[in-house]
Amino acid sequence: MNKRPALPRPRPRLPRNVWILGFVSLLMDLSSEIYHALLPAFLTITLGLPVAAMGAIDGVAEATANMAKLVSGRLSDRNQRRKPWILLGYGLAALSKPLFPLSAGALPILGARFADRIGKGIRGAPRDAMIADETPPEIRGAAFGLRQSLDTVGAFLAPLAAIGLMAWFAGDIRAVFWVATIPAFLSFLVAWLALREGRNHVAVDAKMKLAGFRDIDPATRRLILVGFVFTLARFSEGFLILRALDIGVSATLSPLVLVAFNLAFGLLAYPAGALADRIGARGLLLCGIAVLIAADVLLAQSIGLVGLTAGCLLWGAHMALTQGLFAKMIADAAPAGLRATSFGAFHFASGIATLLASLGAGLIWDRDGASATFLTAAALAAVAGAMLVLLPKQPAEA
Repeated sequence: MNKRPALPRPRPRLPRNVWILGFVSLLMDLSSEIYHALLPAFLTITLGLPVAAMGAIDGVAEATANMAKLVSGRLSDRNQRRKPWILLGYGLAALSKPLFPLSAGALPILGARFADRIGKGIRGAPRDAMIADETPPEIRGAAFGLRQSLDTVGAFLAPLAAIGLMAWFAGDIRAVFWVATIPAFLSFLVAWLALREGRNHVAVDAKMKLAGFRDIDPATRRLILVGFVFTLARFSEGFLILRALDIGVSATLSPLVLVAFNLAFGLLAYPAGALADRIGARGLLLCGIAVLIAADVLLAQSIGLVGLTAGCLLWGAHMALTQGLFAKMIADAAPAGLRATSFGAFHFASGIATLLASLGAGLIWDRDGASATFLTAAALAAVAGAMLVLLPKQPAEA
């Protein structure tokens, strides 16, 4: 008697918490990116502060927040809980938002930025660990891609909302900032009411709970190093705005480059993650690095609006092909008991690299111009790609 061929195993569905974390990220990013789009004008025009104050505020806030990325991941692994740290991170970020319209000087703005960045640092590693805990390996790329895609929807809508609200309130930035507090508090409320503490991460022995950063395995360490070098190649998206201004785009319309960037990022992040589940993350990650190199080379040329738009779209595409895939590879390489710790170390290293990248890009831009800045980034990206090629294959890739 002939046996019937086995039916293909249906792909698991994405867990409920992954969707919730995606919508929570969407709401918080919608709020945060409105502030991000208008803060330079608020500092220099409304408050009359020098441009140097903006750099100092961002630098201090980002550098300090990097420590939170390490601590929250380690503590989340030790007490084997994710939700309290996620709520603390989103709650602190939401509470920081009203401080912006209330501020009348540099110190209150520094306090607001500090609280906002600390909140982001606290929630990052436990959030990514929760996704990894609850998602089977065969759909992890799709899970991280979905969260990243929904997050980017918020970033895509924010510059449009900022422009519309500025027109509605006749240029009153403080009024726009008050409206932007609403999605931030909704983000925390959704996380508080809808997010459920997972059960898939509790079976960890006492020895693993006491492990620390020195116990992160070599495969994860090598990935973190690749991520660090790669992040040195991708400075702040603010330099895309500077490139737009450099070719003659008006200051009023310059934030639209972020719309193009986030459009490509948001549309491609989930498909990239789902494809990585089928064919492996390493090859797609290399494609993402190649796309960044192409974007940098294009933006280094004498370009018009068409070239600028193409460069920004490629920049967004490279983000879609790298951010979620790095997270998937960390989740696959790290042992369950050190998952949030590993994500914390990865976010910490990436945060330091982001700070160094933006400082370095600013120095090169002032000294040698836009072309040298983008070509230097392309060279660093090529180094990161070579490092990735040389990484030993993990069992999941074999």
